[in-house]
Amino acid sequence: MTWLTGGTLRTRKARVLLASVLAMAAIGMLAVAALAQAPPSFAPPDLDRLVSRIALYPDSLLAQILAAATFSDQIPEAARWADQHHYLTGDALARAIAEDHLPWDPSVQALLPFPSVLDMMASDMRWTTDLGNAFLAQQPDVMDAVQRMRHRAWDYGYLRTNPQVIVRSGPYIEIVPANPAFIVVPYYDPLIVYAPPRPGFAVAAAIRFNFGVTIGAAFRPWGWGVNRFAWNTRTVIINDRPWARTWVNRRAYVHPYEVRRYEPARRTEGHELHERSEHEREAARSGRERVEEHRR
Repeated sequence: MTWLTGGTLRTRKARVLLASVLAMAAIGMLAVAALAQAPPSFAPPDLDRLVSRIALYPDSLLAQILAAATFSDQIPEAARWADQHHYLTGDALARAIAEDHLPWDPSVQALLPFPSVLDMMASDMRWTTDLGNAFLAQQPDVMDAVQRMRHRAWDYGYLRTNPQVIVRSGPYIEIVPANPAFIVVPYYDPLIVYAPPRPGFAVAAAIRFNFGVTIGAAFRPWGWGVNRFAWNTRTVIINDRPWARTWVNRRAYVHPYEVRRYEPARRTEGHELHERSEHEREAARSGRERVEEHRR
């Protein structure tokens, strides 16, 4: 049997303690490195591809999508909630969102009236995550990409004012709802609307603006009614305030909203759950008028 003297035992304890301290320091350094990781960088063609499927959305809806995409991890659960509560609209939906103490960022909650939009985002999480990261790291570049795609659709004759939206052309193309309280979700094929039309192709039919959602004053706490772009300064306005969340401050920045924020443990559920039927989903996917089979 080997006996350890007091000095030897103290030496071994000191070595163990030193090893523990060094290990903890290494873990801390890795955590700091993760927080300080270099922001992603997307080339203009990549940004064009990222925004192509949403670039022709009305400005207010597009702004909300870009903001919500920066919280991509929250999108799948929000999409599920929106699908299960899709039969609620107007004031009833706004009350349900507030009563359920939902834990997601208000920018994500703002899309709950649009189950088809959240479904699109949740169905392609790589795209949603890349879009959010690009917006965090390269907000001006993302806005430039939107304008490039809009100008292509305009130049080829696809994007024009119609009964649902007003298209204001110029150095910057704006798309605003003809009725501010009715937000349409356009349906189009990016492979068509950003390319020269084929001979004899009905250009006016390339973008459908039949599917939309009524957004009234009850949704003002989530920013609706005051969301927009200041295209000349490449600024996104959410809830009447410039959206200032970036790659650097993404873990600390809290955008000002009137909506109360809740911890996940506070979430409740006090409503009937009815997922959309395939008929309802297809109407939204194909840009047809809204179909509702579960409204009470």
